[in-house]
Amino acid sequence: MQTDKNFAIGSLSLQNNVFLAPMAGITDKAFRLICKENGAGMVYSEMVSAKGMSYNNKNTLAMLEVLEGEHPVAMQIFGSEPDIMAKMAEKLNDTPIDLIDINMGCPAPKIVKNGEGSALMQNPALIADIVAAVSSASKKPVTIKIRKGFNESSVNAPQIAEIAEKNGASAVALHGRTRSQYYSGVADWDIIKQTKKQLKNIPLIGNGDIFTPEDAKAMIEQTGCDAVMIGRGSRGNPFIFKRTAEYLKTGILLPEPTIEEKFATAKRHLTLLCEFKGEEKGVKEMRGHLANYIKGLKNSTRARQEINKILTQQEMTDFLDRYEAECSQEECVK
Repeated sequence: MQTDKNFAIGSLSLQNNVFLAPMAGITDKAFRLICKENGAGMVYSEMVSAKGMSYNNKNTLAMLEVLEGEHPVAMQIFGSEPDIMAKMAEKLNDTPIDLIDINMGCPAPKIVKNGEGSALMQNPALIADIVAAVSSASKKPVTIKIRKGFNESSVNAPQIAEIAEKNGASAVALHGRTRSQYYSGVADWDIIKQTKKQLKNIPLIGNGDIFTPEDAKAMIEQTGCDAVMIGRGSRGNPFIFKRTAEYLKTGILLPEPTIEEKFATAKRHLTLLCEFKGEEKGVKEMRGHLANYIKGLKNSTRARQEINKILTQQEMTDFLDRYEAECSQEECVK
């Protein structure tokens, strides 16, 4: 297992082996920057449609924008047509992204219906063609993100990982749930262990049920995976990256963020969202993020109700100032 600052995926050298997982509707450039500033070794974009890129769809192209401060950044693309995926990889050669990740794990019905995302796990031959085509076309390292299997009767993550390695993938990320599970139940870490044994020369990134630095260490110890990818555990808690990286490196468990740190980060997140997406959309999206930032604070239920009525950036900033003062007056963290 690589644990030092020279952890690498292909030609890409990374500061640590604790990554932000791609999450649709969440890992936009604002959240990616926040997580990078808080110690993430690499951040992943929301999944971007290769077909949308080929059509030069305005909304799709906007998702390709990255900020200088978020590097290294992985752009996750999805699709099921090798030729289109390869052409989009060529297009990404001329962008500042650092790595291409192919989504083979999204469980959303509309994605699966099109034969994309986790539906690909039912077609190993097509996966081989896609990975080979994208790897040949890309000047950047290419990785894939998969699940345990499509359902419990078709668990094939080890085999898919082996196929990806043989066709040019530089790493595999594995979420220990089937498509049928979506995000329910418990992630199967044993399948991560089995998949790690199947790979010969490329790293395996473990994903699923990492909510604390201790969880990350336990996953690595139990499975032998080379890196961890944190998704839901980072929402409202970007501090988890620095704390986890430090814990894995030194065994030192840094303290939880202070009230001041929580609110300062939430305010910066709000500012970035409004700057990038406009006030109306930024405030609306920040409501969901704030519900996670304030989780565990006193009167958080009441606070969430108030947040959902806020319409402007100034109103939200004023609310955060008031709520921070309220929380700072007494011990109100769980």
